Amino acid sequence: MKKFSIEIKWGVIFSIVSLLWMFLEKGLGWHDENIAVHAIYTNLFAIVAIILYVFALLDKRKNFYNDKMTWTQGFVSGIIISVVVAILSPLAQYITHEFITPDYFENAIENSVLNGNTRENAEAYFNLKSYMLQSFFFALVAGVVTSAIVALFVRRK
Repeated sequence: MKKFSIEIKWGVIFSIVSLLWMFLEKGLGWHDENIAVHAIYTNLFAIVAIILYVFALLDKRKNFYNDKMTWTQGFVSGIIISVVVAILSPLAQYITHEFITPDYFENAIENSVLNGNTRENAEAYFNLKSYMLQSFFFALVAGVVTSAIVALFVRRK
């Protein structure tokens, strides 16, 4: 387990930062009065996510690989971080939608219906179970892609 302690640490940090981002989104009104812009502006978190992966892989390179790390070592480390984030993502979704922004789904459904979607389709998409599944698989896919790219930049022989 000590072998992966850096990845676990950064997976937890990533999850905490994502919850802080939800507070920011809620505070900016992206979950209620400005929900129409949510789908666009929420993508700004990608910048934060990439920066976190850079810090995580630099931490791994410096403190585990003695400042030398191959692309493969960085990529594998990033995949492990992605798995940790994916495992924690249902809990993060629960905290987000039960405590941070409990009206989000209702607001998202209403906005979706206003934009021409059927209520049935909107309710099928905007619910906790759906978001838990989406966040789990998105964390894996986006994390693997991010890891592959970031590992190119932080490798060092």
